[in-house]
Amino acid sequence: MDRDTLTRSSRERDRNKLTDDRGRLTTDLVSQYLTAIGEYELLTAEREVDYAQKIESGQSAAEALEAGKFKTKAEEIGLRRKVRHGREAKDAFLTANLRLVVANARRYANTSGIDFLDLIQEGNLGLIRAVEKFDWRKGFKFSTYATWWIRQAITRAIADKSRTVRIPVHLHDTLAAVRAAQASLKAELGREPKPEEIAEEAGVNVDKVELALGVADTVSLEQPVGEDGAQLGDFIQDEDAADPMKVTEEMDIADSLRKSIERLPNREGRILALRYGFHDGVPRTLEEIGEEFNLTRERIRQLEKLALCRLRHPSFGIREQDLI
Repeated sequence: MDRDTLTRSSRERDRNKLTDDRGRLTTDLVSQYLTAIGEYELLTAEREVDYAQKIESGQSAAEALEAGKFKTKAEEIGLRRKVRHGREAKDAFLTANLRLVVANARRYANTSGIDFLDLIQEGNLGLIRAVEKFDWRKGFKFSTYATWWIRQAITRAIADKSRTVRIPVHLHDTLAAVRAAQASLKAELGREPKPEEIAEEAGVNVDKVELALGVADTVSLEQPVGEDGAQLGDFIQDEDAADPMKVTEEMDIADSLRKSIERLPNREGRILALRYGFHDGVPRTLEEIGEEFNLTRERIRQLEKLALCRLRHPSFGIREQDLI
């Protein structure tokens, strides 16, 4: 069993831990769920690294066991112990961050057209993915990294819902018959059969064949590939997709800058927040900020420069390149 198979098996186990026996958070359970997850302690940065290391060690141990890479019973027992500790660390990592999923799901609850509980479920899958992919060596905060994966999972579910193709009930039987005839004729003829040939084989008219083939083409990216439930569309690269590590780094820098700005004198902090759009994502010009403070453009520029000089002090822990 390779790493991918082990990961899929582990992910399924984790998903089951986060849902009921029907595979989702039910309305009856939601109040209890929200109360329960509030009882889990948040993790320190040190504990996050410790758990991530144990998860990594457990994964390596699982692979070694599967490959029979041990010589003695004692070595086997040691590997199984690492696997167990890795699973325990992963469970703890997940449960400590369930509130992060709820917080992100709430952002989409009123506009997505998807039930809040389903958004949480999708977000939980993103959280599982984040725990699996988290590289503790990068030095990022897990919450920043996980937020990217959680939101990606939720927004992907929303996008999938918006473009779902609903096949009319009466077309299902026709589609099945056309596909069967198409496969049979292709094997017999050694080529792709023509619509007329499929129509004769399936006992339907050509118009229905073309309609059915059109539907099949529309949903072809959703067809299963392999035995693991993966779909063809999963293997098509999105050229515009953001690099999660790059996005996480940018989010981490912005978060650090926001916290540092809060330590500045009120006026200087407010000027920087407006200048770089930290509150609403809309950067302001020197003139616009000057109007708000009833100061000249030049005076705002001087105060901005002073604030940036303060941030460069080692006590703020801001890197020079992050201020460029």
